[in-house]
Amino acid sequence: MRYQSQAVAKPYFIAAIGLFIAQILFGLVMGLQYVIGDFLFPAIPFNAARMVHTNLLIVWLLFGFMGAAYYMIPEESEAELYSPKLAMAMFWVFLVVGALTIVGYLAVPYARLAQLSGNDILQTMGREFLEQPLPTKAGIVVVALAFLFNITMTVLRGRKTAISSILLLGLWGLAIFFLFSFYNPTNLVLDKYYWWWVVHLWVEGVWELILGALLAFVLIKVTGVDREVIEKWLYVIITLTLVTGIIGTGHHYYWIGAPEYWQWWGSVFSALEPIPFFAMTVFAFNMVNRRRREHPNRVATLWALGTGVMSFLGAGVWGFLHTLAPVNFYTHGTQITAAHGHMAFYGAYVMVVLTIISYSMPILRGREANSPRAQVVEMWSFWLMSVSMVFITLFLTGAGILQVWLQRMSDTPLPFMVVQDKISIFYWMREWTGVIFFIGLVVYVASFFIKGDERPA
Repeated sequence: MRYQSQAVAKPYFIAAIGLFIAQILFGLVMGLQYVIGDFLFPAIPFNAARMVHTNLLIVWLLFGFMGAAYYMIPEESEAELYSPKLAMAMFWVFLVVGALTIVGYLAVPYARLAQLSGNDILQTMGREFLEQPLPTKAGIVVVALAFLFNITMTVLRGRKTAISSILLLGLWGLAIFFLFSFYNPTNLVLDKYYWWWVVHLWVEGVWELILGALLAFVLIKVTGVDREVIEKWLYVIITLTLVTGIIGTGHHYYWIGAPEYWQWWGSVFSALEPIPFFAMTVFAFNMVNRRRREHPNRVATLWALGTGVMSFLGAGVWGFLHTLAPVNFYTHGTQITAAHGHMAFYGAYVMVVLTIISYSMPILRGREANSPRAQVVEMWSFWLMSVSMVFITLFLTGAGILQVWLQRMSDTPLPFMVVQDKISIFYWMREWTGVIFFIGLVVYVASFFIKGDERPA
C-alpha cells in the first residue's frame, strides 16, 4: 500500500461483499417463491424479497465503486486522500441508511412505509429499482456529494490521469442521473421516460465509464503495459460507450407512448451497444498478451479477463438478442429480460468490483498477493460463479422463449399463470444453479482467510 489513506477502501470492500452475500440469499428465496408460492409467506412476501434483492445489488455495487475510488484515486493522483475521516463518516452513514431501508422493506408493508417516510411530501416511491423511501434517497445524495467532493479534491491537488478523469466523469454522472429518481410525474409515459434516465443511463452509460477505468487500472498494475497504450484503448471504449449508450436509451421507449421514431433510433444505436463491450474484451486480452511482467496476483488477472468476456456476453450478446423493436415487441418483460439482466450485471459490474477487490485487498492487508494456495481456491470461486451464471442465463432464456411462444405468439395464447406453471422446470434448474453460485461466493470469501507463503507488499 503506497498511501496510508487507501486503507479506507477496506471497510467499503468488506461491506460490499457482506451485502452481496445477503443479495444472493434473497435471490434464492425469490427463486423458491417462483415454484413454491407460499415459501416464507407472510414473513417475507415476494414483493419485499424482490425489492431487497434488487436494492442490495445497487447498494453493494455502490459500496464497491466507492471503495475502488478510495483505493485508486490516491495512487493515480500520487496524493493522500483529501479527507479520510469524511470517507469513514460517510461509510457509516451509508451503511446505517441502507440497513434501515432493508429493515423497513421487511418489517413494514410498503404502502405504510411510504406514509411513514414522507412520500406524501414528495412522491418518489413505487418505481422498480428506485423503491427507496425519501429519507433514504436524500441520504444517498448526501453520501454521494461528500464522496465526490473528497475524491475530486484529491484529484485536483495531485496528478491528473486519463483513468482518474474517466472514473470521475462516471461517478459524477452516476450522482447527477440519480437526481431524476426524485422526479415522479403522474403521467405514466413521462414517468417511464425519465425513469430510464436513471436506470439505463446508469448501467448502459456512466457505469460503463467506471467499469473501463477500474479495468484499465488493474491491467496497468498486473501487466506492466505502458499507460499510454492502455489509455488510448480506454478513450476509444468510452467514446463508443457514450455514443451508443446515450442514444440507445431509445430502445426502452418503444411501447410507452413515446414518438414512433424511437423504434428506429433505439433499434439502430442499441444494436451498436455490444461494440464497446467487445472492444473491452479485446482490450483486456490484448493487454495481458503484451504484459511486461508476471504479477504474482494471477487470480486478479483472471477476474479482469473474465470481466471482459462475461460483460460482452451478458450486456452485449444477450442485450442484442431482444433489443430490436420487432423482437422486443414479443420479448419485453419476459424471462428473456431477466436472463439479460442477470448476466449483464454479473459480467460488467459484479466481476469488475470483485476484480479490484481481488487485486487490492491483499495489498491492503500488507502483501502483494495472496498465497498460491489461496489463489487456487479463489480461481475455483471464479469458475463456480461464472459457469453457474452462464447456466442461470441459459435456463432463464429457455423459460423466456417458451413464455413468448405460449403466451404471446401462439394462436391460442395461454394465461400468464398457466404459462408460469408450464415453465417451472426452468425455475427449478435456475434455483439449483443459484445455489452453486452462492457456494462460489462463499469460496471467494473463504479464499482470503487461507494462509500460505505470501509475498510482502
